[in-house]
Amino acid sequence: MRKTNQIQLAAIAFSLLSATAGGAWAQAASNQSAPPAVAPAVAPAPAVKPAASKAAPQTVDAIVAVVNTDVITQQEVAKRMNDVVQRMRAQKIELPPVAELQKQLLERMILERAEVQLAKENGLSVDDTMLDRAISRIAEQNKLSMADFQKQLAHDQIPYPAFREEIRQEMLLQRLREREVDNKIQISESEVDNYIAAESGNKQTAQELDLAQILIRVPENASAEQIAQRAKRAEEAMQQIKSGGNFAAVAAAYSDASDALTGGDMGWRTQDRLPALFVEAVANLNPGQTSSILKSANGFHIIKLVNKRAAAAAASTDTAAAPIQQTHVRHILIKVTPTVTAAEARRRLADLKERLDNKAATFEDLAKQYSNDLSASKGGDLGWVYPGDTVPEFERAMDALKPGQISDPIESPFGYHLIEVVERKTNDVSKERQRLTARMAIRERKTEEATNDWLRQLRDRTYVEYRNDDR
Repeated sequence: MRKTNQIQLAAIAFSLLSATAGGAWAQAASNQSAPPAVAPAVAPAPAVKPAASKAAPQTVDAIVAVVNTDVITQQEVAKRMNDVVQRMRAQKIELPPVAELQKQLLERMILERAEVQLAKENGLSVDDTMLDRAISRIAEQNKLSMADFQKQLAHDQIPYPAFREEIRQEMLLQRLREREVDNKIQISESEVDNYIAAESGNKQTAQELDLAQILIRVPENASAEQIAQRAKRAEEAMQQIKSGGNFAAVAAAYSDASDALTGGDMGWRTQDRLPALFVEAVANLNPGQTSSILKSANGFHIIKLVNKRAAAAAASTDTAAAPIQQTHVRHILIKVTPTVTAAEARRRLADLKERLDNKAATFEDLAKQYSNDLSASKGGDLGWVYPGDTVPEFERAMDALKPGQISDPIESPFGYHLIEVVERKTNDVSKERQRLTARMAIRERKTEEATNDWLRQLRDRTYVEYRNDDR
């Protein structure tokens, strides 16, 4: 249940809304030439011939790539290409050559398809109830009712069913990454000590950086020839930038990072939440300047310093020193697996809740017998947790309980829970909070690096067969 870097669904919604927003789209379209033609998903009808001749066969659709046991079709690529071009124009990102953009887009779709397949193999899913709650939060964050939110989507020519499925996939992939990446990240006490010591000496000069990146990924266990090929590609990207090429357009054409189609934009981040390699690379740059080519375990990077500003160090210090409410909590977790459906997990927990309500068993005994996580041996005891320690779904349910009260079955990215609040307290825990903040910052930095490494490994072991002739 410990929280990782959650995908910000509000940001996803904003991106989707802005992608085809009428005013922004019209303004962007008026300032740019028409996009290069994308190969149609359905071939045009043949010219009319004399009655004696037979009509030529028409291609309804074609397979572009085989991904393990699944396929990506020409229609899927064409639709996604149209969406991406509209989004890039609305965000005023210069379009790269269509051939390069199509290659990038196809690689993105291949990786997404491989992730979805892995998620299904591991029994992960996002049911309609969980999806509806997430979309309701998106509407709330945009200060709209659900009815008004759907009207806004319709006005922006975004079909609501398609929007739902895109959010469902984003949530599914986030759950997969939490399972595959976050659970394997370890942070030592010495790392926390070093972080706090470094921050103590940098409070007066702490900065936030707005960066953009280009990543040329190198396969795991790559040969010397493969490394040379990827290095050459990085050099080509760098040469385009040096020749006056737009960084965002070059990122869209060359980068293997997940942010490639948004121009490599990484957004504002404090220095402690960025890889040390990136911080060092831009330390002596002015806004608008670009680093040299950097080499990491994941491949080759080019970093652009978009802007920088002073970080609000004083505010974080005040927050750390303020009294904070802690909750002593325990839970019973039933995970969704290939053999345990979401409905079955809820049913099992409802049965356990009934036994607890009837005093037929103790929470501790049931947790030891039925819970699917490491806390089972301790009767489900998670100890004292701080605000922000757990995922939002768990924290909201926990905060709504009084000491001694047990929740109904609650869904989170980890499965379904029964939650019991044992007790609460409010203390001045500035030192403990300082260590927690440090741990979260280190985790965020490590998560990004580990996620890139995991995606590289996933792509390397995915069987891909290209069916188009020019690959």
